[in-house]
Amino acid sequence: MKNVRTIMRRELVGYFATPVAYVFIVIFLVMSSAFTFYLGGFYEREIADLEPFFRFHPWLYLFLVPAVGMRLWAEERKYGTVELLLTLPLTIGEAVLGKFLAAWLFVGLSLALTFPIWITVNILGNPDNGVIVAAYVGSWLMAGGMLAISEALSAVTRNQVVAFILSVVVCFGFLLSGLPMVLDLFRAWMPQVLLDGVANLSFLVHFNSISRGVIDLRDLVYFALVIGFWLLANRIVLELKKAD
Repeated sequence: MKNVRTIMRRELVGYFATPVAYVFIVIFLVMSSAFTFYLGGFYEREIADLEPFFRFHPWLYLFLVPAVGMRLWAEERKYGTVELLLTLPLTIGEAVLGKFLAAWLFVGLSLALTFPIWITVNILGNPDNGVIVAAYVGSWLMAGGMLAISEALSAVTRNQVVAFILSVVVCFGFLLSGLPMVLDLFRAWMPQVLLDGVANLSFLVHFNSISRGVIDLRDLVYFALVIGFWLLANRIVLELKKAD
């Protein structure tokens, strides 16, 4: 884990050494607040909860998380530093995990900085804070799943814009797969078992389950499998690139 921590620190320092981190945090906080208090009708609902806040997280992450993940390997490949990195006394798996954890912690920090919204709802009423904590956990796990996808696709190309677009498309597919309008396209010809499988691939299904305050083991396993699968795919892609 020493190598993982080294890579993680390197990446975190890299984020805050440029304006990118601060721009991302400001955009995330401003958009979260705008969606909650204006589009979400926070005051009009007259209900002390953060449902309007978490409702928009999947769609915020759809664009903001790939923006964080697109640089993880594409930038290394563009400037030729990936070869130097992989010659260090560490494994590809350690590099992949270290980069992922750094980006996930960074997104987690951005999420934690929304605490004034949580304080606001407690001042205005008596919300179920257990449900809010669960929703924060679910939001961070969903961000981790999208980030693992983005990191893997970042390793495919040296162009950050291409990596961003690929990540948005794949993450969008994971979001849409659980929507009724998408399932209706398959319902007429697909067996129910496969249909349920498609639905269970959706980030929305598992995030919504957790955000209701029920942290089900199945939802935790789902996010763990998604993150693990894409980190493994990332490692395989880098090993193939290294072999070339």
